Amino acid sequence: MLNKNFLLFSCFAILILLWSCSEHRQQRHSQFQEWMTNNGKLKVLSTTGMIDDLVKNIGGSHVDALTLIHGELDPHSYQLVKGDDEKLSFAQIIFYNGLELEHGPSLHNYLLHNDKAVSLGDRIIQTDPSQVILVDQKADPHIWMDVSLWARSVPIIVETLSRLDPPHADDYRRNGEKLMAEMADAHVEIKSTMHKVPEHQRYLVTSHDAFNYFTRAYLSEEGERESGEWRKRFAAPEGLAPESQLSTIHIKEIIDYLREHQIHQIFAESNVSRDSINKIIQAGQEQGLNIEVACCVLYSDAMGEKGSEADSYLKMILYNARTLSSHLGDHQSHIPKEK
Repeated sequence: MLNKNFLLFSCFAILILLWSCSEHRQQRHSQFQEWMTNNGKLKVLSTTGMIDDLVKNIGGSHVDALTLIHGELDPHSYQLVKGDDEKLSFAQIIFYNGLELEHGPSLHNYLLHNDKAVSLGDRIIQTDPSQVILVDQKADPHIWMDVSLWARSVPIIVETLSRLDPPHADDYRRNGEKLMAEMADAHVEIKSTMHKVPEHQRYLVTSHDAFNYFTRAYLSEEGERESGEWRKRFAAPEGLAPESQLSTIHIKEIIDYLREHQIHQIFAESNVSRDSINKIIQAGQEQGLNIEVACCVLYSDAMGEKGSEADSYLKMILYNARTLSSHLGDHQSHIPKEK
């Protein structure tokens, strides 16, 4: 009887999941059809939700904005699929992150050779190369994790929209100024929130190397940014793109880091497989370490679903800060050091 009830429950859960996925597909298709309608608005396509959120705030009612890489799909490895060519060709402007974030060959090649495509990250770094973080000789593309740095995207978007739609340039400028003020306030709030955590507990381990800019901006102490010492506050088993194979050397390095800084929680990310951190936890527990996956996921390469606590860019970053502040400060436990 128990097995029968379990089977019925499993079937019901699968049906609910399939229905939910189907509903999401129908909503996206409806949004796509509406976006493809010629209504006099500027048609803007953004590769990620973090960019799309800025465009909507700046463009307001004058633009129709659409996201190419929706939901929790991985922007690092995204390849063009059926229907994407229509979106790319219909868009009047395409905003993308750049800095090799969108490095799936089909998408990367299209963006690189299209005059409509504007790389926010590359423009920001060209203006101020000192802001880029290098990991294994490669530029870290996760610049949105530092709100003050991501705010430099706003004037680029304002200028681009104004050039294509001069009659509404004043609106774009005003909206951009308002958004930058909100981002400046959020930057101060996040730093204040994170610095409520004692300095010796401000260390972070996540699934992949997405929190370097966040660490430099919000976890570091005075002077660490200039010296580069901020790097000691963050570690991840996987590289800049969450697609690498985890070696025994990587596992040992993370376990040593956990032991050294007395960390007992690893944070999973919403759109990244937990395979690597599960291997770390298993190996650590075999060595007698008290480590576990934190109860709450963080958002890095994708925002939360509509209606969630992370369904906009600023809500996402503030959610991460509040989650980390509550866990890093209150839930650290002693990890025995090697004798």
